[in-house]
Amino acid sequence: MGTGSPVVKWALRLVVVGYLLMLVAWPTAYVVRHTFADGLTGIQEALADPDVVHALKLTAEVAVISVLINTVFGIGMSLLLVRHSFPGKRALSVLIDLPLSVSPVVVGLALVLVYNGRFGWFGPWLEDHGLQVVFARPGMVLATCFVILPLVIREIVPVLEELGDDQEQAARSLGANARQTFWRITLPGIKWAVVYGVVLSLARALGEFGAIKVVAGNVGGETQVATVLVQQKYQNFEQQTAYSVAFMLVFAAVLCLVVVALLRPKESKEK
Repeated sequence: MGTGSPVVKWALRLVVVGYLLMLVAWPTAYVVRHTFADGLTGIQEALADPDVVHALKLTAEVAVISVLINTVFGIGMSLLLVRHSFPGKRALSVLIDLPLSVSPVVVGLALVLVYNGRFGWFGPWLEDHGLQVVFARPGMVLATCFVILPLVIREIVPVLEELGDDQEQAARSLGANARQTFWRITLPGIKWAVVYGVVLSLARALGEFGAIKVVAGNVGGETQVATVLVQQKYQNFEQQTAYSVAFMLVFAAVLCLVVVALLRPKESKEK
């Protein structure tokens, strides 16, 4: 019985579906079930807690700033990797994927060693100028930017390679400058790659835990993000609040994916 037989195909499908159910659907359903065990009471109580509200706002703020920074950087880096040849190009491409293999906790520790007060490489200079990076918002943004670094780039690079540069060269031959070529030719061609990269980055940023926990300071109502708050509430036997905040983070990430999935077919029909 070969791999092309119906029995083998159905067996493979069942294995894949079962794997996804065990890995994704079951844990997510468990969180949802406990969140709404008493109706909306858990959500209402969580949103009535000032620390929870501040943690959610801070998480959203850090995530949005980090995604904006990485989107601009990601587009520029993608154009550099695809449209230009230079020494060390392969090494740079490998470095971009480094966040996928390095533990976020290690990233957080590295940031502390570099930027923390009198003990970091740049700490003394920053402290003398009244600037605080670690245990403040800048450090949280830096940690999140590092973690989501490859996501926009790895969405855009294959699209740029597939598009080629014929249209860009034609635009330049007709007198378009670099700015006009980018806004009228390049960006429209990669817009959906950018959108998907942004959505993936946002979802990853909202769920970041390891690096943020090391560099944030985790002071309730000041530098505590939602993911760390979930851990704290759960360990303090406030499981209902922990489930509710976890559900909000999952819901935000899933909502982003659903919106993009709904918009893209609409775009295709309009064409």
